[in-house]
Amino acid sequence: MEGSIATIGFFDGVHCGHRYLLRQLKEQAEKSGLKAVVITFPIHPRKVLQQEYQPKLLTSPDERKKLLLSLEIDRIDVLDFTREMAELTAQEFMRKSLRDQLNVKELLIGYDHKFGKGRTDNFEQYVEYGKACGITVYQAEALPEKEKQVSSTYIRNLLSEGKIREANENLCYRYGLQGKVIRGNQLGRTIGFPTANLELAEKDKMLPKDGVYSVLVETEDKNYCGMAYIGQRPTVLPEGGKRVEVNIFDFSDDIYGNDLRIELIDFIRPEIRFDNLEDLRRQLEKDKQKALA
Repeated sequence: MEGSIATIGFFDGVHCGHRYLLRQLKEQAEKSGLKAVVITFPIHPRKVLQQEYQPKLLTSPDERKKLLLSLEIDRIDVLDFTREMAELTAQEFMRKSLRDQLNVKELLIGYDHKFGKGRTDNFEQYVEYGKACGITVYQAEALPEKEKQVSSTYIRNLLSEGKIREANENLCYRYGLQGKVIRGNQLGRTIGFPTANLELAEKDKMLPKDGVYSVLVETEDKNYCGMAYIGQRPTVLPEGGKRVEVNIFDFSDDIYGNDLRIELIDFIRPEIRFDNLEDLRRQLEKDKQKALA
């Protein structure tokens, strides 16, 4: 492979902190005359190291790839994170994977990032390992304008609390869900609010707090305003599973089987159990006005 300057990480969410790191990567690549490369993994490393830990993710593999490439990175190298790789020390990983396999000439390490078995080494040790195998190592600066440093975990916590505006601010884009439109119970249309039931494309995708949200909707390359409901539907199906349903404003096309994407703008209200469908309809009218506003 062509010589590169690389940085390593899972980059779940490709949030503001990641973007600041990648901006530094591109600037250093320009100075060094090297390709700017992101080294990442197809699944979260903690899934391999802790099988009982199944993290909900901010981005699917496809979303991560699109977001990274949108930042004008020259190349994305995907390494299969295995138990064998997890056993490599930082020095072995730098020599075998970075130098011999990927031809990394320079390495930019996130200000708080650690790698290698046990993750016990510090930046000064990475520099020494790099010198031994011909890799120049730099340490990235932390995101300066944030009082609390952005992390994927912090954004997941915001989503779980329904704090969509804050989550979007830390992501630097609107959080989205996507999938295929499937047939539901079709009760919504009986009260004037037909919904598209969304079967999510990524089962590990993080769902925000149950409730109603104002959303932008994209289907068949067209954009609409709408509101989405995430929850158990206690009014009509007390024992039902969690659903993602979307009411698209001023829309009546048949889109069963189509792909649909929503981007969440704001949290309107939490999930409520109503005594009857008429009470639900009246509340949905209020929700729609809030969403439009």
